Amino acid sequence: MSTTLVTTTEARPAGARAAQLAVSARSLQLDGKRGRIYGPVDLAIEAGSLNLVTGAAGSGKTSLLLTLVGRMRPNRGSTLTVLSRPLPARAAGVQRRSAAVGIHGLDDLDEEVTVAATLREREAWLAPWYSIVRTPDDDRVAEVCRQVFGRSRPPLARRLVHELDEAANLRFRLALALLSRPQLIVVDDIDALHDVESRRLVWESLRSLSEAGITVIAAAATSAELSRLGWDTLPNHYALPS
Repeated sequence: MSTTLVTTTEARPAGARAAQLAVSARSLQLDGKRGRIYGPVDLAIEAGSLNLVTGAAGSGKTSLLLTLVGRMRPNRGSTLTVLSRPLPARAAGVQRRSAAVGIHGLDDLDEEVTVAATLREREAWLAPWYSIVRTPDDDRVAEVCRQVFGRSRPPLARRLVHELDEAANLRFRLALALLSRPQLIVVDDIDALHDVESRRLVWESLRSLSEAGITVIAAAATSAELSRLGWDTLPNHYALPS
């Protein structure tokens, strides 16, 4: 029997149309060589919403996020639709329209290069082969970072990546992810940021993305600090079974 993830938000209206959901899953589960990684769980995540998945270490949060963006294949018998595309059959389409941030080994940045060089590399990778991609200046970096950094000062083009603090590093990675115009973003291990202010800044960035219509799913060990954000409406909270 599937376990529906526990949510702290009000129940969704009965009969909500599937077209309104960015993620719909039933009996979603994944097994590895050493046994069950996560699940079975059911999910119904509305498009343009901000969501938090919590669970203890080893509960499968990272693997769940990677499944939702088409990077991992769930067990047979799982039913999963993301951005109106069934997975894993249409994984390529989901991958093109989603982004994964904060996942070790997937979106790590070279810490010995500048912000400008990092941005240029990402823009060159996304541009048509015939395009000339110039090294960005401070104005271009600010333009790319504006949606994520808001009123905070964006990094300077000449700064080395390792000189960025934790919040700036993660938010810069979010800004890079937005270059591909994703409809869905998953963000792992927000609570790995060491100080409360860094986590608050990242949460503010994620809320602004959801308000712009992007579906955001973040993962952390607990939801303990959400009540301290001072928001009128908190993210939808789903607790993975341990």
